[in-house]
Amino acid sequence: MRALAEPTRLRLVRLLIAGAKPVTELCEALHVTPYNVSKHLRVLKEAGLLEVEKQGQQRIYALAKAFSEKIARDSNTLDLGCCQFHFDKLPE
Repeated sequence: MRALAEPTRLRLVRLLIAGAKPVTELCEALHVTPYNVSKHLRVLKEAGLLEVEKQGQQRIYALAKAFSEKIARDSNTLDLGCCQFHFDKLPE
């Protein structure tokens, strides 16, 4: 839950619900510098929420399978039992 406690990380997860994306695309979508996006991606990856694949010079990030299975695709809601994250209701 600590990894999801930061608004930028929630926005990153929301973008990755739609599918894997390279860092450059995430930066453009969020209007955030590559340094900041990489920092947040590292936190999410260390928490086991993301997987990364290296393709040449690019890193492609995707939701970890175990994490994505907990998200109801039809509602973009993560139910942890103690709380719920509604990714479709986050501010842009």
